[in-house]
Amino acid sequence: QVQLVESGGGLVQPGGSLRLSCAASGRIISIYDMAWYRQAPGKQRDLVALITLGGTTNYAESVKGRFTISRDKAKNTVYLQMNSLKPEDTAVYYCNAVIVVHTTENYWGQGTQVTVSS
Repeated sequence: QVQLVESGGGLVQPGGSLRLSCAASGRIISIYDMAWYRQAPGKQRDLVALITLGGTTNYAESVKGRFTISRDKAKNTVYLQMNSLKPEDTAVYYCNAVIVVHTTENYWGQGTQVTVSS
């Protein structure tokens, strides 16, 4: 069984920074794309940032230049460094990964709350 466990959320003032982490565990053969999504109350879940196995990154327009996604392949972990945070970044952030166990499956973390408020 595969688990994705997120950490690093919390309350931060506008302009502040947070770093989210998501560690995958289990009988993992390989991890392809890893990504962060977010969902604000009453809104759909949207892609924030994605990183491929080869290291190519893709960002939502609203976070470009402020957020950085990275991964540590040895630790099966993906990170999201969030700088210059704005109130509109407030949401539950979910980790997502395409993982090969016996088959290739899409996995989600449980979510971590990020609140940007003064």
